[in-house]
Amino acid sequence: MTGAWGGVPEVGAYYRDHGIGWVVIGDENYGEGSSREHAALEPRFLGGTAVITRSFARIHETNLKKQGMLPLNFKNPADYDRVKPDDKVDLIGIKELAEGSEVTLRVHHKDGSTEDLPLVHTFNQGQIAWHRAGSALNHMAKSKSA
Repeated sequence: MTGAWGGVPEVGAYYRDHGIGWVVIGDENYGEGSSREHAALEPRFLGGTAVITRSFARIHETNLKKQGMLPLNFKNPADYDRVKPDDKVDLIGIKELAEGSEVTLRVHHKDGSTEDLPLVHTFNQGQIAWHRAGSALNHMAKSKSA
C-alpha cells in the first residue's frame, strides 16, 4: 500500500479491492474479548485468508473456523518475532489440510531472503469441511441441498 500503518478494516479493504490476499499475524491470546461472531466475519468479508498467532482465545478461534478463516499457530511461539511488518508471506499446505497436519509459512524478507516457519492448527474433519466450503453456514447449505 503506502507503507503507512493502518487498521485491519482499511488495509483489508484495500487488499481485497486490489485482489491481494492477506493474513493477520498476532501475538498471545489473540481475539480475547472479541468472541462475537462479527470479529471473525470482518476479516473474511475483507478477503483475509488466515490469522497466525502464538495462541488464540478459544471462542474466537472457533468463530474464525466457522467463518472459513484459518486460525493457525506458530509451532514455535518464538517464530512470531521472525516475521517483520514489511515481509511478504505464502501459506503452503492449505489444500492438503488434514487433522494434525502442519502448514508452512514461507516468509519473504525485504532483503530477499526467505525462511519457512512451521504452523499448527486444531481443525477436526468437520471444521476442515467448513473451511473448504467457505464457512460453516455454506457447508450446512451445501449439505442440505445434496
